[in-house]
Amino acid sequence: MSRGKFKLIVKNFLLLSIFTLFACQKKEKTYFESIAINDLQLKKPRYGEWRYNRNEHFQTFENFQKLKKIKPEAGKNTIYLQPIGDFNEFQRKQIELTKEYLKAYFQLETKVLPSLSNSIIPKSVRRMGNDSQEQILAGYVLDSILIKRKPKDAVVFMGITERDLFPKPEWNYVFGLASYKDGVGVTSMFRFYDGDLTESSSNEGLERLLKISSHEIGHMFGISHCLNANCVMNGTNNLSETDSHFARACSLCQQKLNSSLQYDNKSRLIELKKFFQKQHLNLEITRAEEDLKLLK
Repeated sequence: MSRGKFKLIVKNFLLLSIFTLFACQKKEKTYFESIAINDLQLKKPRYGEWRYNRNEHFQTFENFQKLKKIKPEAGKNTIYLQPIGDFNEFQRKQIELTKEYLKAYFQLETKVLPSLSNSIIPKSVRRMGNDSQEQILAGYVLDSILIKRKPKDAVVFMGITERDLFPKPEWNYVFGLASYKDGVGVTSMFRFYDGDLTESSSNEGLERLLKISSHEIGHMFGISHCLNANCVMNGTNNLSETDSHFARACSLCQQKLNSSLQYDNKSRLIELKKFFQKQHLNLEITRAEEDLKLLK
């Protein structure tokens, strides 16, 4: 073999090796691309469901990145929960469990402040609902209570009330409401337990509270209603629809959240799995395990 031919063979071999290495690197999936296999695609909405008569826009990762949104920063990286109302022992326990969950879900320090009395809410923003139960105007809680009391080190501030909420006169009720701009939100526990929290209803009610609270805080971090897959960020009109949604954020919403909060995916999943095991939320245990299997 001539020297020139040998050099050509060596050169071609090196080029082929570089191309193969580049191709393999290019094919390697990110964590979010990998867990997309566990996303459950949305079904066609039925009458009465959130998406049935709403024309919401799909928020891509690129759209999310362009948003001016709230992010944790030095000295401003704690989630605060503000109970508002008269809570019984079971309800106080549910709020403490919600604190534990949100700390794992968002990987941020989470604290519960002392309760505020319902007396701070004027009669002018209260009404009697269709089921003869008193309701509170959700916007008032955001604008006149939470914004004024938001701790200096709070990245987001979530109110939790045991009273029913309504967003505007023509709406019957709302589970929660949040402000992207101000980083405040409120969640009502009222309908999660049919107005009466007991041991028998506590687990189902807790799961609903976890979903709505993480959903509203997700909004505060700039995530729109999810149209990608079954996800905690899906819009919801009623409890049966809430119950059909996963507590798990889909791969796209996890990617959005992680880009802002910069947490370790494996640590987060392990903490979430432990919480679900402790509370016997079996379906969510399985979902966390399925995502963990895909971590390299």
